[in-house]
This record gives sequence, C-alpha cells and structure tokens, in this order.
Amino acid sequence: MKSKDTEYKLSMADKYYSEKKYRIAQQLYEELYPVYKGTDKFEELYYKDAYCFYYLKEYKDAENFFKGFLEVFPNSSKSEEVDFMHALCFYKQVSKVELDQTNTSKSIGVMQTFINTHPGSSRIKEATEIIDKNRAKLEIKELRAADLYYKIGHYRAAAICYSNLLGDYPESQSGDLYKLKTVVSYYKFARLSVIDKQTERFEKVVTEYHDFADRFPQSTHLKEAQEYNNLSLNKIKELQNE
Repeated sequence: MKSKDTEYKLSMADKYYSEKKYRIAQQLYEELYPVYKGTDKFEELYYKDAYCFYYLKEYKDAENFFKGFLEVFPNSSKSEEVDFMHALCFYKQVSKVELDQTNTSKSIGVMQTFINTHPGSSRIKEATEIIDKNRAKLEIKELRAADLYYKIGHYRAAAICYSNLLGDYPESQSGDLYKLKTVVSYYKFARLSVIDKQTERFEKVVTEYHDFADRFPQSTHLKEAQEYNNLSLNKIKELQNE
C-alpha cells in the first residue's frame, strides 16, 4: 500500500486476486485507477476490481462496477460476460419470498434484456433458468396473497388474485388448481352476497366453471369444480322461483 512502485503494486494486486484475497486486491486496484486510467492495462484492472466486489458478495457495488465497465469499454471482448454478470448481480440481491420482491422483478427484466441483446450467447440457458426461478418466486408470493384473502373470508379479492395468477403464469403446473380456487372463491362470495346480487354472482361461478372445463378438460379437479357449478345452477333456479 505504501509502495511508490505502481508496477509492483499492480502485480501484487493481481497476485492477491489470484489467491482469492479480494479485499486486499480491491484496495490496491482502486488506488491504481488514477495511474492506469487511459492505458492499455486499465480494462483488465477495472474488470478484476468489479469481480472483487462480486466475490466479496457486495452485489450492489459489483452491479455498479460491471455497469461502469460496459460504459467505459463498450467494445470490449469481455462485454458479453460482463453484461451477464451485471444481470446476475440483480439475481444475487433477490430477497426471500416473505420479503419485498422488487429486485426479483428487476432481475427478470435485466436477464431478459441480456437474452435479447446476446441471442447467440452460451449463457442464454443459465439466464433463462434464472428467469424461471424468479418467476416461480413471484408466483409463490402471489399465491400466498391469494390464499390469505381466502383464509380471512375476502372471497372476491381471492378470486381475482387466483384468476390473475393463471393469467400471469399460464405455463404453471398449478394452473387448474388456481382455476378451481377461482370457482370456489366466487361461489363463496355469491353465498355471502345480498339476495339481489346472488343470481348475478352465481352466474359468474357458472361462467368460471365452463372456462375451467374448456381449459383443463383432463384436470383431476374438474369434478370438484363441477359440483360448485351444479350448486350454483340449483341456487339460480331457487332464486328465480322465489
């Protein structure tokens, strides 16, 4: 740190980097910025400095450094790799399902941008897998919110949330279950409604059931959904007779 020999300092920074002593390497690299900026050695220095933050799990700083690298060296042979690492830093900052998922949504966005920008990249597979993991996390988050509405008896809100889940995640293996829960929630909402609103709301259950049957004709949940449809049809007849 005290040496005036910048070449020696750089060689020692690289040595510490190769030995995975990233904190020391990072301190040396950043002291050398004013010395090597504008030289042919600056790109490698900047590149390794960004990785120091990443390996130290300081992902917010790493994200900024990888972004800075792309801005300073847009034509670098390392640009695809660094662009992926920049996106990966967002994924590393994703919170647990119980917490705010803002970074999860950001991670999906930047990974998709990477895929669009580098369509021939060997990292597409990994980027796609990360997007899928993030989407699965958001799906769980939304499902928990829907289940909570159902649990506390806010059935209309629950029905809307379950329906949104199916719309947001049409490829989900739980799609037919979400549709069943939509049917059940609308049925319970109709049962608790004032008499004047019940016919209209039981008709909504019937509509949702037919949509279920069209979408998931082989579902193991179809029979249960049909039971709610039959209950609703019977209820509509009773109301009309009254």
